[in-house]
Amino acid sequence: MEQNKNYENMKFCQSCGMPLTEEGQLGTNADGSRNQDYCSYCWKEGAFTWPQATMEQMIDHCAPMMAQSGFTQEEARQRMRQWFPTLKRWAGEGRQA
Repeated sequence: MEQNKNYENMKFCQSCGMPLTEEGQLGTNADGSRNQDYCSYCWKEGAFTWPQATMEQMIDHCAPMMAQSGFTQEEARQRMRQWFPTLKRWAGEGRQA
């Protein structure tokens, strides 16, 4: 990722990994409140916007956007395959023994 940013204290969407830097990027719960774990692209009105998505489909969807940060799409996919299983939505998926 970009070199001069401090990612250690940032919040990320627990589905797609998007940095959550502004209130308006947060998804909404069924009661209209902001969800602190998911972005507005992944979570709307208390549910996933793409509920049938697999982790690999989400990686394929996100790779072109991450590639805009200076990675090739394949580098982006490799990084996401390592990172996504640590996100709440994908916890435990994709881990190799």
